[in-house]
Amino acid sequence: MNSRLSQIAAQLDSSDTCDRILALVALRQVSAVEAAPLIKGALSDESLRVRSMAVRALGSKPSADADEILIRLLGEDPDYEIRADAAAALGDLKNTKAFQALVRAFFEDTSWVVRFSAAVALGQLQDPRAHEVLIHALRRDESVIQQAAIAALGEIQDLSAVDDLLHFVQAEDWLSRQRLAEALGNLPTPKSQSALSYLSKDEHPQVALAAQRSLQRLQHG
Repeated sequence: MNSRLSQIAAQLDSSDTCDRILALVALRQVSAVEAAPLIKGALSDESLRVRSMAVRALGSKPSADADEILIRLLGEDPDYEIRADAAAALGDLKNTKAFQALVRAFFEDTSWVVRFSAAVALGQLQDPRAHEVLIHALRRDESVIQQAAIAALGEIQDLSAVDDLLHFVQAEDWLSRQRLAEALGNLPTPKSQSALSYLSKDEHPQVALAAQRSLQRLQHG
């Protein structure tokens, strides 16, 4: 172990939570092979914040068993924040072997934060099998879950979802309309272009801007 890595390892053993957090930040500059063992050690830290950072770090500095660890945390950890972080990290890894675990979390987890994170991660996997799950998410009452599903359907470029997505053209929540405008930029159909033309005149400037950008992408793509 080189001196820099030894210093970080010692910092992770500090009794000061801030020191341990700074050590995890420092691991961003270390190769995944060197960082992963230290990150895994921090997964059992007494501090929720340190554990949370370690879980997310596995998504960017994975070990060979990172998927297995994160899937276990997603399904079993008693803290909803850790489960949500595990879902997000699985999305970062983009390994489709996490698909079933994310679907299960979406349907079964009691926390909307975890369900939201699972829906976002399903989009990151870009696995077309997510279609039915995400269409179901569109029909949930929670607007944040709907927004995650809209974005995810755009990410997986699910052209068969366009009709379902267009129900949100006049959504009351402007964030839903913005997510729709962004998603439609990945879904090149005549209906998408028509909806984007409409959204480009939206009363909310961020919705209108997103629609204009998506229209340009479709027209020049």
